Amino acid sequence: MSRRLEILRAIVDEYVATQEPVGSKALAENHNLGVSPATIRNEMAVLEEEGLITQPHTSAGRIPTDLGYRTFVDQLSSVKPLSAPERRAIETFLEGALDLDDVVMRTVRLLADVTKQVAVVQYPSLVKSRVRHVELVLLNSVRTMLILITDTGRVEQRVIELASEVDDEFLNSMRIKLNNSISGQRLPDVADRLTALMDSLNQGDRRNMAVVISTLIEMALEKPEEKVVLAGTANLTRFRQDFSAQIHPILEALEEQVVLLRLLGGASSGVQVLIGSEQSEVNLRETSVISTSYGEVGALGVIGPTRMDYASSMAAVSAVANYVSRYLQDFTGDSANG
Repeated sequence: MSRRLEILRAIVDEYVATQEPVGSKALAENHNLGVSPATIRNEMAVLEEEGLITQPHTSAGRIPTDLGYRTFVDQLSSVKPLSAPERRAIETFLEGALDLDDVVMRTVRLLADVTKQVAVVQYPSLVKSRVRHVELVLLNSVRTMLILITDTGRVEQRVIELASEVDDEFLNSMRIKLNNSISGQRLPDVADRLTALMDSLNQGDRRNMAVVISTLIEMALEKPEEKVVLAGTANLTRFRQDFSAQIHPILEALEEQVVLLRLLGGASSGVQVLIGSEQSEVNLRETSVISTSYGEVGALGVIGPTRMDYASSMAAVSAVANYVSRYLQDFTGDSANG
């Protein structure tokens, strides 16, 4: 890494740690850069010309700009691993989760606690899920509960009024046919499989099966509003000095589900970082967002001031996503076997 980038990294580290504009003397004293304060000042002048650092007000020190943070983040060769105690803390926090809601709520609280930022977690998307199991529970001779369980742990259920009386034997036969037809299928593909199943049935089964199949198609194809939860909004108040305006517009933006979904919308398997002015949401342009996907069906991330510990936050987001992916896989597998 060039000397100038080493000095930029030192400025970022110093500013994140002290919350104060950084001068050449502090860099020379606190970081092993191997050059004199005069050389550091010359390099800082070039960094300022390049728009990577700036001088706030009349202070003698400098702070990173959004472009400076971007250059710093892009120079991080890889996301540093968490320590063994940190990894164990994550595993322990997720152990004993009872259902998908519990997993998501534990995850968002964990992420907020580990990073000391605002944490946001998107529930697994139904559209990206597959059918794990279909269950039918006889409530009385003409009423049954239809339960659709996905591979991401989501459970959708409906009570159905049947066309005529049925018994447990008929319901068991219906359950087997449905699972043989659509188990393991992506939800968007369910309609075609169920339509083909319907066409293969004899006339005697059709009326009651038609009611069940049409309901199941509705459950698979409907697109309920994606759900996002967040935790740690109080953490933002610790960084009031980082925001030039009032913090209220940021908090208001975070209350909008559509804003949160948009923030996580571009999340992929790698860790992504949006810094300050890179944000599409105007009220969040003094914040940074670190996000990633988990299990190819959902996303999670943290939101905080641009003056954040990017390396540690990126590591935490990546590690939590990996654990949640693995835990959900184990959790839903155990649920299905149970």
